[in-house]
Amino acid sequence: MNSASAPGATQPSSELDSGNQRTSKGRILAWASWDWGSAAFNAVMTTFVFTVYLTSNAFGGEDQASAVLGGALAVAGLAIALLAPVTGQRSDAGGRRKLWLGVNTGAVALLTALCFFVFPRPEFLLLGVSLIALGNVFFEFAGVNYNAMLAQISTPRNIGRVSGFGWGAGYLGGIVALLIVLQLFVQPSFDWFGASTEDSLNIRLVAVFSALWFLVFALPVLFAVPELPRSAQAKRLGLLASYGLLIRRIKAIYATSPHTIYFLLASAVFRDGLAAVFTFGGIIAAGTFGFELSQVIFFAIFGNVVAAVGAVLGGLLDDRIGPKRVIIGSLVGLLVAGSAILVLGNGDYTFLGVDWAGSTTFWVFGLFLCLFVGPAQASSRAYLARLAPHDESGELFGLYATTGRAVSFLAPALFTLSITLAAPLVAPGEAQRWGILGIMVVLLAGLLVLLPVKSPDKAPIATVPAA
Repeated sequence: MNSASAPGATQPSSELDSGNQRTSKGRILAWASWDWGSAAFNAVMTTFVFTVYLTSNAFGGEDQASAVLGGALAVAGLAIALLAPVTGQRSDAGGRRKLWLGVNTGAVALLTALCFFVFPRPEFLLLGVSLIALGNVFFEFAGVNYNAMLAQISTPRNIGRVSGFGWGAGYLGGIVALLIVLQLFVQPSFDWFGASTEDSLNIRLVAVFSALWFLVFALPVLFAVPELPRSAQAKRLGLLASYGLLIRRIKAIYATSPHTIYFLLASAVFRDGLAAVFTFGGIIAAGTFGFELSQVIFFAIFGNVVAAVGAVLGGLLDDRIGPKRVIIGSLVGLLVAGSAILVLGNGDYTFLGVDWAGSTTFWVFGLFLCLFVGPAQASSRAYLARLAPHDESGELFGLYATTGRAVSFLAPALFTLSITLAAPLVAPGEAQRWGILGIMVVLLAGLLVLLPVKSPDKAPIATVPAA
């Protein structure tokens, strides 16, 4: 692998290459356990259950509550974009990556548990959205430390498989957590005190369950993976000095390994498209294809299983053909499947004497979308880990979070714009389908920006100035 050198700089080798040459299955399982547990916050609290509760009529009306929640999450996103790289940098330099993973995970669990006190009354709305927004901030900080650990528990030969295994564990953990929540709290299978809907006790107990689920499954990585050694060149820096160092390092990365910056930009675009596939998939299933809520949940379960399988298979391919090819193949697959849904819509067709209903279109090509999302996400993380300079993974994954947040408006904006432009040109009820076009444009843009970016084995490792 190419390298560069500069006076006073850290060694121009990747953290992955300078780390372990052998891996422990126990450490990999412990690391992936965090992904499994984190799904309780992602899937249960912020996607399917608690935010739905917060935006119900009990909190003053869907429109008002949704606007308040959206505003709080926007502020949280800004905080993440500004702080994530510096928090990663400081945990790297101080040899406290695992410590801060534990602190941030604990903060998420505590904030999640405190959601138990969000009673279904308008005066509790601000408390609820504040807890969820703060939880998102600390969750992203924890994710920076967690992703940076990938280089500690994998080798150059298996990093793709390990990253894919982690993503797969996250998808499956979300399914299991959602099924437990549905069976015990939302649609309880038997009568117990947690099934009571008085003062929404059942939903508030979901918060307690999610906090415990995340905390319990996060513990293994804190015991199994050793702490990052403190950098011999590290100095104690104030917050402003940390930003100064961050700016110097970004300039140094661009000067000595510009393709690292190019990949951060490309991945920010296509990752926004990947997120939109799940964000708007349920909406399209219900609005365009007429799925009932139970059908949407059923599809979500199957979709997560398929995404988990795709992430694991993509990880295996990653180690054989490289992450760039896996990402490109996944993006092409997403574009083909999305285009099929857009073109076929909810119409009924006959192919070679076989009837093909609109619901079949969504089931087949919707699951193909899920299949390709996992590999793109897993290989994107493995791609960046291969380019992280020695002892700089946390800072680089902080930039990964920041660039993602910076363009997170693209897919939602183009989704809305496509529907708005299509509305006067198509029959009533047909415009929503064209929102898929906006998502496809974002994925295509990410693919085009990625094509000229060098694969990690052909890109130099950045030389960055020491603190």
